[in-house]
Amino acid sequence: MGYKVNFKDIEIVGLEQSPYAASLAGLRANEARYFWNKFKFEYTVFPAEKMEKQVEWLAKILKEEKDIIIHSKVLEVAIYEDENIYWPDFIFENGMILNVLYEKEGEKPKRAVGIKLCQDMEIPAELKDKFNFARQRSKLAGEIRGSYFKLKNKWM
Repeated sequence: MGYKVNFKDIEIVGLEQSPYAASLAGLRANEARYFWNKFKFEYTVFPAEKMEKQVEWLAKILKEEKDIIIHSKVLEVAIYEDENIYWPDFIFENGMILNVLYEKEGEKPKRAVGIKLCQDMEIPAELKDKFNFARQRSKLAGEIRGSYFKLKNKWM
């Protein structure tokens, strides 16, 4: 059973084991608000243990595309999918959210991995010196640092 994320009142449900639980909850709420505003999608997260196939898919993408192995545990996964977009979000214990925007079709489909870091967390060692992070302010998440990289291979 999933947990529908409330983006009006930030709740740490499911994130208690993260040292950045409050900041990560704000970042997760920011994601929920984005998906609601863009797609009218109720952002529902599921424990990573119930989404092993998706977590393994992300690990394979990161390893093969950028030789990255994330050492933090995935706590939750949320997936938005429609006829043309597959867009899972992976919420990590260390305060990071990775997402894979994957347009299924099109002349030049958008396919990228997005990286967002919650307020106050350090850039994970496995990402340091590989990405430049832009800063953005959010009422829900405080300061978000984000980056991305485009996918070169077909993953679906």
